[in-house]
Amino acid sequence: MPSTLLEFDWVHPFFLYGLPAIPLLFLIRSWLRGNAIQKLNIAFPPNDVHSNWVSYLRFIPAIFLLLSISMILIALARPQRVVSETEQFSEGIDIMLALDISKSMDSKDIPPSRLLVAKSVANKFIAGRMQDRIGVVIFSGEPFSLCPLTTDYEMLQEYIDEISSELIQTSGTAIGNALGMCINRLREIDSKSKVAILISDGDNTAGNLDPVTSAQLAKAFGVRVYTIAVGSSDNPTEKVDEGTLREIAKTSEGKFFRAKDAQSLEKIFEEINHFEKVEIKQNQLRNVRDFYHPYLRWSIAFLLISFALKNTFMGNILED
Repeated sequence: MPSTLLEFDWVHPFFLYGLPAIPLLFLIRSWLRGNAIQKLNIAFPPNDVHSNWVSYLRFIPAIFLLLSISMILIALARPQRVVSETEQFSEGIDIMLALDISKSMDSKDIPPSRLLVAKSVANKFIAGRMQDRIGVVIFSGEPFSLCPLTTDYEMLQEYIDEISSELIQTSGTAIGNALGMCINRLREIDSKSKVAILISDGDNTAGNLDPVTSAQLAKAFGVRVYTIAVGSSDNPTEKVDEGTLREIAKTSEGKFFRAKDAQSLEKIFEEINHFEKVEIKQNQLRNVRDFYHPYLRWSIAFLLISFALKNTFMGNILED
């Protein structure tokens, strides 16, 4: 069926262009042969048997020969069905995201607010990862482990959507304790790369663990810390303290970023995404099945039928 032929992949498709030429070759052959053979003009009565359908039997051997040549061309074009399967795998990165949810993060100097922008960009970052385990810690006056390391990105994004400054009642900003909780999640994991991303807008005002000490612990356990200071420099009443965050990044051999608006925060996450990109390996499996055999068998069958019929009365019935 034509639909079957359309489903095939053809190794040598140029042979198919010969199919329309076959009938033309037969017409040329018939014309040349007709001009070369002497004919005897005989008038048959109108109702003679040879003047009706019986005379057309002489074309049957040629039709089988035409079919045989067509099948040969299809077989030479080598029809195949190819099933491709691609397997992708990578050595994932373990990432802990520490998000400041203190009252100052409700500031609207980055509209609609610092916290809402940070949540939105964090969700985009999570959506762009592949096979990485990501966990979330939120903090204000004390840290809280919102979600352990997981590859269930949909669940993780639902947790982030529910974050608000009301989740932790203790006031202040416990940066050192929050980073310590991230390190505790990562320290015993045997991973190619361990990363903590700390987003805050202020200095360390709560908790019992010094941020620099936490940064030293991060370095000791092979955790690279990226710190992001969020807040517009145009708001003099709510200044952003960069000193602590810069020191954490320097000590842990990470990097400090300054986000003054939503666009710059997105670019920062894109840069972190580029830094922590893992090599994705893929194996492509191709299952190839050839289908030229049946066409070749049909070609031989049609050719034998054509030769057999040529040696019967059909081969010379009123040929002249």
